[in-house]
Amino acid sequence: MIYRPLGKTGMNISSLGFGSMRLPMMEKDGKKIIEQEKVDEMFQKAYELGVNYYDTAWFYNDGLSEESVGKALKDIRDKVYISTKSPGHLVKKPGDYRRILETQLERLGTDYIDLYHFHGIGFDNFHEIDKKAGWLEDANRAKSEGLIKHIAFSFHDKPENMNKLIDLGHFESVLCQYNLIDQANKDAMAYAAEKGLGVIVMGPLGGGRVSGLPAELTRTLNINVKSNAELALRFVFSNPRIDCALSGMENLQMVQENAAISEKRTELTPDEVTSINSVMTENAKLSDLYCTGCNYCMPCPEEVNIPHIFRMMNYYKVYNIKDFAQNGYSEIGTNDWIKGNRADACTECGICETKCPQKIEIREQLKESHLALS
Repeated sequence: MIYRPLGKTGMNISSLGFGSMRLPMMEKDGKKIIEQEKVDEMFQKAYELGVNYYDTAWFYNDGLSEESVGKALKDIRDKVYISTKSPGHLVKKPGDYRRILETQLERLGTDYIDLYHFHGIGFDNFHEIDKKAGWLEDANRAKSEGLIKHIAFSFHDKPENMNKLIDLGHFESVLCQYNLIDQANKDAMAYAAEKGLGVIVMGPLGGGRVSGLPAELTRTLNINVKSNAELALRFVFSNPRIDCALSGMENLQMVQENAAISEKRTELTPDEVTSINSVMTENAKLSDLYCTGCNYCMPCPEEVNIPHIFRMMNYYKVYNIKDFAQNGYSEIGTNDWIKGNRADACTECGICETKCPQKIEIREQLKESHLALS
């Protein structure tokens, strides 16, 4: 595995990071639980293959991820880096930041967190939360006490606002979206690196969309790769500003495949990168509905299965696989695997749009999806 300095933090981070948003789950006694044995196996294998950075957050896996990550890493805690995040939507008054942090330390079974992010902030809401709750002061105090080692932020705002946040001088690292379909943050990441921040990217496979690019599209690239996942990761690694690609891995096979691709951090040639960008420009319709499947919009008060609906709509619009998409839509609520309601159950309350990091006009897209897929 290739390791790189994470900005000026002093951390040497593996090129591949383990994102713990989609850990395997099952139902037991009517409740969802994480399949801990599988998680333990995945994390052990990732560690054996050189992965030393593990990322989680307060609400991942229905709020169960942090405890699972702590269990899986307890025997190697001093040999890896753990990252989690302060959930800004729950920090509403003075003391909330510290209370939540202490709960996370308990969940993770650790005395400190290596990289603690302000979660999903933009320039405006960072200041709004700080004004009412004083979370920046609490962060600095926690750092001085050794509860957190480095202060970072994860980002879902406009790229120009990333620069504004960087210029505040509070942060040592940034986590943001970047992949061959969505390169909006490219210049802002370069600015972060120039300012000495570590740069970690999430969504290197675009929430799975890159892996699903049609074969006829990727064949036009004429690049010698074994899979779209390899293409996606090598594209990310070709950006010299990026220290780590954070992949939300769901099973042992994904761990092994991604680690094998990341082991040597083999970059694409400049001509290959140019070829990719040319093809992506010609297929700009891929970003018409950029839902990464992060599930931040959920739960819906009416139990509309927004992520599944948008996944089917991508198959319909982008890949022209209409029968598959319509069948997938019709199956919503008919079995244990695709639960919830279809788009016509939406009451247009708008709660989902307040939580969407991609700023998708979800209510309008749901109407369009229902018309197309019904």
